[in-house]
Amino acid sequence: MRNLHIDKARAPLYEAMVAHQAKHSVSLHVPGHKSGQGLQDDGKRFLITVMSIDYTEITGLDDLHHAEGAILEAQELAADCFGAEETYFLVGGSTVGNIAMIGAVCGKGDLILVQRNAHKSVIHGLMFAGAKAIFIAPRIDAATGVATGLHIEDVKQALALYPTAKALFLTNPNYYGMGVDVKLFADEMHDHGKLLLVDEAHGAHFGFHEDVPASALSQGADAVVQSTHKMLTALTMGAMLHVQGPRVNRGALKQMLAMLQSSSPSYPILASLDLARKRVHTEGRTWLDQGIQLMKEFRAGLDDIAFFRYCPQRITHEKAYETADPFKIAIYDPSFQLTGSELKDQLEAQGCYVEMTDGYLVLLVFSAASTREDVHRTLAALHNICLDIKVRKQELQAPISNIMKLPTYVTIGTPVGFDHRRVNQEEITQVSVEEAIGKRSSDMVIPYPPGVPLLYPGETITASIAEALVYLADQGIRFHGTHFGQTHKLNIYTDHEIIS
Repeated sequence: MRNLHIDKARAPLYEAMVAHQAKHSVSLHVPGHKSGQGLQDDGKRFLITVMSIDYTEITGLDDLHHAEGAILEAQELAADCFGAEETYFLVGGSTVGNIAMIGAVCGKGDLILVQRNAHKSVIHGLMFAGAKAIFIAPRIDAATGVATGLHIEDVKQALALYPTAKALFLTNPNYYGMGVDVKLFADEMHDHGKLLLVDEAHGAHFGFHEDVPASALSQGADAVVQSTHKMLTALTMGAMLHVQGPRVNRGALKQMLAMLQSSSPSYPILASLDLARKRVHTEGRTWLDQGIQLMKEFRAGLDDIAFFRYCPQRITHEKAYETADPFKIAIYDPSFQLTGSELKDQLEAQGCYVEMTDGYLVLLVFSAASTREDVHRTLAALHNICLDIKVRKQELQAPISNIMKLPTYVTIGTPVGFDHRRVNQEEITQVSVEEAIGKRSSDMVIPYPPGVPLLYPGETITASIAEALVYLADQGIRFHGTHFGQTHKLNIYTDHEIIS
């Protein structure tokens, strides 16, 4: 990183794009819409403004893959803002960053410790690198049945069993905002001369206020991916990869990003990353504080309704997590008169669209950009749902915990490799979920969102996995990588096909 004067209030790439737009120059370059001139009337209403600054690598606007000007300066400002030594803008979401981190650290046959409830992009990174995962099962929150983070003792044991592992790949926080003390894991890995890589997709706002968790970078992680679009203000697919310390091969990382990212990156996405950084760089604490106060109002409103329960709540020594994001609130009906899917549908019928349901919990994702009107409308919708249930005179039952029964996994697995080649049709067969028990899945079966696989290719399908899949499908949960949701059938490898 260059030694430059930091002007937090600047957004150098965005400013360069606006300056170019003001010239009203003739476009003799791509893209073909020519700053929106090619739009028909019905498209102009929404797209004309963003298309007017949808540029490519022309003079003055730099090149993401060989940044020397405005993009380089924007990335350097981002590094200063988020506490990194070097930051790379991503236009393919955290997915690109996860694959690049693994590819830069691991080669063919290398071992890496991986949190079992990782995003599917982590598995794609293992496929890309040819590396083998040692899966470590996460803790389970007893109150909700949600998979949280790892236990440090399990990581220590895994290091003792597999001392050649290159790194630990953590997912922190989880989709519900529950997190771990990252410093414990960073110190442990560094004591063994290993790296800590963190998928912090849902934590781009961490570290900017005392009431949100500390960032993974501030706790010693070597490389961290953040989805700037998830909890800050970047356009969808806008993300950042942050690096610090001597352990990550920066040249290999840049090579991976050059391979994975488009040679024609979206300049509107890049500009939105620049502006998202500017906002938290200049007024992060004040801005987050407003949002956190609204979240306190929302929780108080939920307490007044009294019918619904929510999590994460106050952290105690009994919890399976150490930190909680105040902007993530998962609600449920403790009487179980409404399933998560039914609650989701009823909220959406009143204009409140939620992030996801796992069939039990309904996840509401607020941010510092949420407004008091958002809070009041959501509380009003929940109040209406509560009244409707009371009108139907349904009696409340005792609270039910652990409604979502997650599959049981071994705490520390054996090395698992993943083959990205196309499997021949004769190597797989489709069977009912009951027949699949004891067989090996040929698909990566992914409830989405959150995109955390319940089954990996080559993994044995246990009775508890089958039970969880049936439960989710019956609740109307969507799946990626399989048609199980529609058919209740799974693809399995034939007996001769072995994945190692």
